[in-house]
Amino acid sequence: MNSKSNGYINADNINLYFEIYGEGKPLVLIHGGGSSGFYDFEETIKRLENEFQLIVIDLQNHGRSGHRNIPETFEQDAKDVMSVLEQLHISKASFFGFSNGATTVLHIAHLFQDQVEKIIAASGVTKRSGMVDGFFEGMSKASIDNMMQKLKDNFLKINPNENLLKNMFDKDSQRMMNFQDINDAVLKSIKNPVFLIAGDRDMIKSQHIVEMNQLIPHSRLMILPAGHGNYMMADENGNVDAELIDFTISQIRKFLNT
Repeated sequence: MNSKSNGYINADNINLYFEIYGEGKPLVLIHGGGSSGFYDFEETIKRLENEFQLIVIDLQNHGRSGHRNIPETFEQDAKDVMSVLEQLHISKASFFGFSNGATTVLHIAHLFQDQVEKIIAASGVTKRSGMVDGFFEGMSKASIDNMMQKLKDNFLKINPNENLLKNMFDKDSQRMMNFQDINDAVLKSIKNPVFLIAGDRDMIKSQHIVEMNQLIPHSRLMILPAGHGNYMMADENGNVDAELIDFTISQIRKFLNT
């Protein structure tokens, strides 16, 4: 599994790293907080690289991409992603985002509707009340010392700089601590087909995903017997449930092809 091409594109004064796998209709993969593109989507790439052109982007402050010394916003991430696509001469694409990446692709659907084919939003959130009870209390006590070790290891493996690791952690933590509810009108405005995915033991409440599904006009919903993302990647212990991931990707494939 080797990328067809990779490199850096300047977006709003920082360099964003991208990789492209396969050929076909473009599908842009947007990772979650504390992570990187390939880390979150390795299992997806394995299963879809022979069917789609997969564009994997490391967002600001993550992976191999550049860092900013200003607060992260989902709107900035959305604009960064679209800047990368513009410079790659991709005028329209589908988008698959996980966790914070799911919230980002919903912003893309709202802000750049004409450049969007379809949206897959996995374990995304649009309201503070949508997070599991105790999430924000836990975030207020979070420090880089108790950051998930596998995410630390992933960052330092591809970007061995402890100061940049701390910047990523601080910016991600601050964004979530200061998370502002997204107005229901934003979701109601999305005209593109949307596929919402979550686990029944996710960090996102199932009832929140159901509410999102009711607000988005052309939305489908799938809640799986899973936690936060192990329906599409290895779990926190590094275990891969291949059968579950196969099923998830089969439903994504069906959504994209119909």
